[in-house]
Amino acid sequence: MFRPLPAFIGLRYAGAQRRGEDSAGLVSFISGLSMVGLILGVALMIVVMSVMNGFDRELRERILGIMPHATIYNANPDIDWPALRDQLAASPEVVAAAEVWQVNALARKGREVTPLLVQGINPDTIGNVSNIGRFLKPESLAQLAGGGVILGRGLADKLDIKVGEHLSLIVPDSNDNSGRSAARLAGFKVVDIFHSGTALDQSLALVSWAQARDLAGDAGGAGVQLRFHKMLEANRILRDLLNQLPAQNFYGNDWTSTQGNLYQAIQMSRNLVGLLVLLIIAIAAFNVVSTLVMVVIDKHSDIAILRTMGASTREILLTFVSQGALVGLVGAVVGGILGVIGSLAVTDVVRGIEALFGVHFLKSDVYPVDYLPSQLHWPDVALVVGAGFLLSLLATLYPSLQASRVQPAAALRNEQ
Repeated sequence: MFRPLPAFIGLRYAGAQRRGEDSAGLVSFISGLSMVGLILGVALMIVVMSVMNGFDRELRERILGIMPHATIYNANPDIDWPALRDQLAASPEVVAAAEVWQVNALARKGREVTPLLVQGINPDTIGNVSNIGRFLKPESLAQLAGGGVILGRGLADKLDIKVGEHLSLIVPDSNDNSGRSAARLAGFKVVDIFHSGTALDQSLALVSWAQARDLAGDAGGAGVQLRFHKMLEANRILRDLLNQLPAQNFYGNDWTSTQGNLYQAIQMSRNLVGLLVLLIIAIAAFNVVSTLVMVVIDKHSDIAILRTMGASTREILLTFVSQGALVGLVGAVVGGILGVIGSLAVTDVVRGIEALFGVHFLKSDVYPVDYLPSQLHWPDVALVVGAGFLLSLLATLYPSLQASRVQPAAALRNEQ
C-alpha cells in the first residue's frame, strides 16, 4: 500500500506550493532556478561537444580530404615517379597514390603579390588521393595542361583576380652562373577558383605537373602523395614505406607534421571546454541541495506527521530523493532536447547572424574553416543527459538523509 507513497508525495512536493506562504514560494522559485540552470548546462554542453565534433570532422573530411595523409619526396628529378607511385600504391596499407611537384612561389597580378604553395598535379591521378574535384568544375583539371592555374578563393580575393584573368608565378632561383640569386617567372590563366571553406583556400594553387617542374627548374619538390586506410597511423606507415625504398635520399612527411597541431588543439579544446561546461552542470545539479534543504525545513511538520502515521525512514528518504530526481530528470531531458535542436541549427543560425549583420566570425586565414561546423553524436547526448541526471540524483542524498532523521516529537513540539 505504501510502496508508491514516497514517489507520490515527492512529486507533489516538486510541483505544488502553498498559497500565502512566502517560504513555499521561495522554495518553488529556487527549484525552478535549479531546473533552468540544469537545462541550460546540459543544452550548452551538447552544443559545444557537437561543434568540437564538427571541427574534427572538417579536419578529417575537408582539410585531409584535399591534402594527402603523407607525401614521399626526393631531390633527384630523374626518378621515375609514375613507377614509384605504382609501387607505393601496391602496399596493402595505402588506399591510393598520386605524383605531385610542390613549389613555394609568389603570385603577382598588377601590384598585388602574395605567397602560395603551388602543386603540380597529374589530373588523371589527383582524384585518387584528393577530393579537390568536389569544389571544381568538371573540366577544370583538364584545362591545367594548357597553361591554366586553379586558385583558392582566399588567394583570388587577395589578388583581386577572377576566372579567365592572368597572373604571374615567381619562384626564386639561386642557381644562376653569376652567383647572384635570380627568379623563374611564368604566366598562367586562372581556369577555376575553388572554395573548400578551409585554410587551404588561402594558400593552395594547382598547375600541371610539367608546368610545376619547369617553374621549379627541376630542383626538388617532386614526390608521391599517399592516402592510407588508417589515417591516425600515418606516421608509422610512412616510416615503414620509407624503409622499403632503396637508399636514394627519399624522405617524407605526414599530416601530423602539417595539421597535427590543429588536431591536437581541437582535441584539447574539446576536453577543456567539456570539463568547464560539466562544472556548470554540476553547479546547477547541486543547486538541488539548497532547494531540498529548504523543502526539508519547510516540511518538518509534514515529515513528523508521516512518521507518526507509520512511514519509515527509508520512505521519507525516498520521498525527497523522488523530488530531486524529478527536477534532475526534467532538467536533463529538456536540456537534452534543446541541445539536440541547438546542435542541428547552430550552423545555420550563425550563418544567418553573419548575413544579417554583415560580419564574419570565422575566417579561413585565421581558423581552419570559415564557418561554424556541427556534428551531433547521439552517444554524447546520452552521456551528457545521463551525467546531468546522475549528478542531480547524487545531490539529493544529503538533504534526503537529513529529512529521514527528523524526530517526530521534536518537530511537532517546535510547531506549537
